[in-house]
Amino acid sequence: MLEGYRVGVLVEQGFEDSELVETVRAMSEAGAVVVVIGSGLRTSYRGKRGKARTEADATADGVRVDELDALVIPGGHAPDTMRLNEAMVRLVKSADAMGKIVAAICHGPQLLISADVVRGRRVTSWPSIAIDLANAGATWVDESVVQDGNLITAAKPVDLPRFNKAVIDALREKAMRMEGRAR
Repeated sequence: MLEGYRVGVLVEQGFEDSELVETVRAMSEAGAVVVVIGSGLRTSYRGKRGKARTEADATADGVRVDELDALVIPGGHAPDTMRLNEAMVRLVKSADAMGKIVAAICHGPQLLISADVVRGRRVTSWPSIAIDLANAGATWVDESVVQDGNLITAAKPVDLPRFNKAVIDALREKAMRMEGRAR
């Protein structure tokens, strides 16, 4: 299905366990190569609930965005730390500028705000950051999953199945467009 596609998943200490684990599983099961991208502050990261631990495959300043097809930002406490990491902010900003799929769930859109990629876009998130998104120029909506061009956002961990499906569908759609151009 997504063989040959590379999905970067950003990670920092305090990520929402299920949002990282379920996304990595869904992307891998769909055939994508998943690259866990850390801040570089450590090599091993623990989820905020203590149920998951992951190792980074690369660092944000060591990844080339042109080698990724999508970038996923799990929520939890991690995005608040990620948004202070210039390499992570640049990675998100570059991925969006290149039209790569950029997906964030729960508190993940905090990093989208710092990368200045939400202005004029329709998004959703955990309700407590709705005002931050609106102040950054986004149109926040109370929906489980929202897609605005290459940007996909989801509100809560319960939305993971729909969120992961939206990312996979967007990558499939991209693959079909590329196939059509190759003919």
